[in-house]
Amino acid sequence: MPLRVTLAEDSALLREGLVSILARFGHEVIDAVADAVALTATVEARRPDIVITDVRMPPGNANDGLRAAVRLRQSFPGLPVLVLSQYVDQSYAAQLLDSDDGQGVGYLLKDRVGAVVEFNAAVEQVAAGATVVDPDVVRQLISRRPDPRQRLTARELEVLALMAQGRSNDTIGKRLHVTDAAVNKHVGNIFSKLDLPVTTNGHRRVLAVLAYLRS
Repeated sequence: MPLRVTLAEDSALLREGLVSILARFGHEVIDAVADAVALTATVEARRPDIVITDVRMPPGNANDGLRAAVRLRQSFPGLPVLVLSQYVDQSYAAQLLDSDDGQGVGYLLKDRVGAVVEFNAAVEQVAAGATVVDPDVVRQLISRRPDPRQRLTARELEVLALMAQGRSNDTIGKRLHVTDAAVNKHVGNIFSKLDLPVTTNGHRRVLAVLAYLRS
């Protein structure tokens, strides 16, 4: 279904590019703003289907966009928010991913926007209430944990990153060119080593992974 999108991005070139990409897939950008103050005002006035926002923007030129997204999720529970950034703001990223039990939220690095089909898929998944997290964001959140690589193998870390994106075991196997049995074994090892409850529900599995990353 076409989505009504509020877009916040202070780079005029990227902002127009995002508007064009979203229009290509049938979505309507009802407002395209360049600062966090305007973002808050337009969301309060027009209640879009999803907010897509940069992290660093005016008026403070720090993490104003991300902080505005966190506040909007507090004011409007269930508001889908997809954050785009060139870096990971770990403190506010954790708050964003923790809001509304992690439903309808995403955090992507801007490098992913070039893959327009995957970007649109992420937009639609977040709007539908799913959780989408960039693999590089997962890796950086993992790095906060004490000695994570002593608990997980390199292959298990790859599987964990794909799990946090909401990928099924079948998709993970195809991405990594391994059998279903091998993926099942890796997933079992991950949940065992991280003391996570085993579940076959895709969304609950993402939330379990994010709960580990946030703890």
